[in-house]
Amino acid sequence: MKNGNGSFWLDSTRSLARRRERLEGDVHADVVIVGAGYTGLWTAYWLKRNDPALDVVVLDQEYVGFGASGRNGGWITGKTVGLRKNLISDTVSREAVAAMERVCHQAVYEIDDLMKSENKDIDAHRGGWMQIARTDSELERLKAHVTADRAWGFNEDELRLMDAEETYSRVHVSGVTGGIFSPYSVKCNPAKLAYAIAELCEDMGVTIYENTHVEDITHGDCRTSRGHAFGKLVVLATEGYTSAMPGMKRELLPMISSMVVTEPLSAEAWQEIGWDGYECMSGAQHMYFYSQRTADDRIAIGGRGIPYFWGSQFDRNGELDRNTIQQLTDTLRGLFPTVPMEFAHAWRGILGVPRDWSPFVDVNRSTRLVRVGGYAGQGVTAAYVAGRTVADIATEKSSGLTTSSWVRKVPRNWEPEPLRWIGSRAVQTLYQFADNIEHRRGGTETSFFGKAANIVAGRN
Repeated sequence: MKNGNGSFWLDSTRSLARRRERLEGDVHADVVIVGAGYTGLWTAYWLKRNDPALDVVVLDQEYVGFGASGRNGGWITGKTVGLRKNLISDTVSREAVAAMERVCHQAVYEIDDLMKSENKDIDAHRGGWMQIARTDSELERLKAHVTADRAWGFNEDELRLMDAEETYSRVHVSGVTGGIFSPYSVKCNPAKLAYAIAELCEDMGVTIYENTHVEDITHGDCRTSRGHAFGKLVVLATEGYTSAMPGMKRELLPMISSMVVTEPLSAEAWQEIGWDGYECMSGAQHMYFYSQRTADDRIAIGGRGIPYFWGSQFDRNGELDRNTIQQLTDTLRGLFPTVPMEFAHAWRGILGVPRDWSPFVDVNRSTRLVRVGGYAGQGVTAAYVAGRTVADIATEKSSGLTTSSWVRKVPRNWEPEPLRWIGSRAVQTLYQFADNIEHRRGGTETSFFGKAANIVAGRN
């Protein structure tokens, strides 16, 4: 089994990726974007859509899609981004928060439609998303999820509860007790999506520099290792890698999510598994998983492993530790215990988590800097919406996005070390305890340890 090399998605599509020059010397642009992941690329795309005359430059320390954009689970999904209660303010109502969530619902189809209209093959399939329960306590949490959605005004067409029979009819998972389903999700190959957006940007005149490390940003001056990129506006779109920027070490927690992917499964195996709808599927346990059936008949599954590296550090190559590989492979085999499977690739990626677990578009006109991100694991669709929001703000386009619930200051910093490290490991341990207890004792009650973990993490 391969380990690292960015990810299976990146490693298996190297021949499709363009290679770009690094910045040498100085350049001047209307907008300089730091980060060539989804957020930076969608920002560049919508800037040029709004105003084709703009000169837009994108800088990346590595290459297009190197970070979370090339390593994620491939869910273009309308799942809730952030914590709704944290997006309400004196100027933002519950209705406005719900409206932004529906913008994300629509964005799922907009991305899919755009890729199709531009003849970009990203291995897309509109199958919706489902979350499955395998214990009574997990099912009770899903019921509470649906109840909360109803209280926020979301209806059966947007999210609904499924009984065990319907859940099993979609994917033949061992021991399911029920699930929830939403139509707002498209599975894809995330690396292909990153390449496609970059190509669209370049076709519109955007310049992308790879292998270009931005060392500091001061009033529109992005100082790199080999020159300067000067912008009338700078957009910092580095998500989980923001901790490497001067003075921003505690702004976003670089949380780790890990994945493995199988070798292609046989037709007989798929007959036993089902999954003909290619739904994006996750689990309702505290040590959650997320998964998809790939275009070439593999299963890609991700979840919690080592949650965080001391001092907000991050790996370079995505190599995964042995214990996490074992945990993920055991999880998948537990879902389909009678299906023989071999594993092809393992990797990890970094995602950006703000202290309140909710997205932000922070505009500072005096310093000419826009900071954007904080999707906490729901970034494939959120980056599209955030990028469009930044573009509308930058071009002074009148739209509901420019005054949405996401346009706000960066949340307060995370705690200093060793509290960040202790807290992240404590949450992991508490979730493991909670799952073990709930499986052992049965019943519908969520374990005290699971509730405590949510409080420590700030997700209560």
